[in-house]
Amino acid sequence: MQFGLYTVGDVTMDPTTGHAPSEGERIAALMRIAEKAEEIGLDVFAMGEHHNRPFVPSSPTTMLGYVAGRTERIMLSTSTTLITTNDPVKIAEDYAMLQHLAGGRVDMMLGRGNTGAVYPWFGKDIRDQQELQFENYNLLHRLWREDVLDWHGKFRTPLQGFTSTPRPLDGVPPFVWHGSISSTETVEQAAFYGDGFFANHIFFPTSHFQRLVDLYRRRYEHYEHGSAEQAIVGLGGHIFMRMKSQDAIEEFRPYFDNAPVYGHGPTLEEFLAGTPLAVGSPEQIIDKTMTFRESFGDYQRLLFLMDHAGLPLKIVLEQLDLLGEHVLPTLHKEYDRLKPAHVPDAPTHASLVAARDEAARKAGAAA
Repeated sequence: MQFGLYTVGDVTMDPTTGHAPSEGERIAALMRIAEKAEEIGLDVFAMGEHHNRPFVPSSPTTMLGYVAGRTERIMLSTSTTLITTNDPVKIAEDYAMLQHLAGGRVDMMLGRGNTGAVYPWFGKDIRDQQELQFENYNLLHRLWREDVLDWHGKFRTPLQGFTSTPRPLDGVPPFVWHGSISSTETVEQAAFYGDGFFANHIFFPTSHFQRLVDLYRRRYEHYEHGSAEQAIVGLGGHIFMRMKSQDAIEEFRPYFDNAPVYGHGPTLEEFLAGTPLAVGSPEQIIDKTMTFRESFGDYQRLLFLMDHAGLPLKIVLEQLDLLGEHVLPTLHKEYDRLKPAHVPDAPTHASLVAARDEAARKAGAAA
């Protein structure tokens, strides 16, 4: 089981002080948070992609390349890379380069994003988003697996005898997760290719995401990649903690009440009761997190959102210390204890290389 951190990189005013960090301050804070994630023993750090204010991660490969040079172990990922508006050739080359720089510690999450205005900014029509999603990923998938490619499609110029460079590290592309809040088309795409499916799992009730994950598991089995229980599932989650639950609620309340995606609607207590949001003591965080397994079955990756809504860097780092000392050890122990032997771990570069070599060995023996 992989536990990690994901960020959308928002630049939001701290409602308790009125201070809003500059873009430079927020970027520097994100880099420190990534380093801290490795220090406390998290397995994954994932960076979003946005091209509009109030967000700063417009170039996740640049930022993750920096993190790669300052870390040694942690997996680097995205949350999400925009498959609809990015050129698949550029994605193929950028993430293969990052894969080499990080020694294989790279995978990625693909999605449409949630900002409609981005489409015309990059010369696309939002009415084409579903076709763009399917065509662009088909091209990306082939670019990483075919050394010389002839291709033509609807939305970009044809390719003739094209080779993307560099080639994937060890000839094995980064593992791909397809992320969505609501798209059944994304679920189908993930299942068709045998890729992972990541359910954002924040803002809405768990039952909403259960339907998406259940559909993905059924379709994964339909395409004969394995049993439904062996499908590769990732979840998000938003947490805030202090040693005493009431302290956590009192401290987090102004951030919740003023957050663009939370505030001015249901109360914090209503959100805690009806969604995966967890605010409280470490024990309460553990208890609520363990309910995810009851709702979704055995899954492979859980990414926490912990730096959202104007929380200053000092508090985020304190949160990470609490997570590493009081929550992660128990979660690792319990998830490892409960996971059946037939359920795979989250793919890594090493496991994908080993699987490729084993398949080649079996094919050679059969011949």
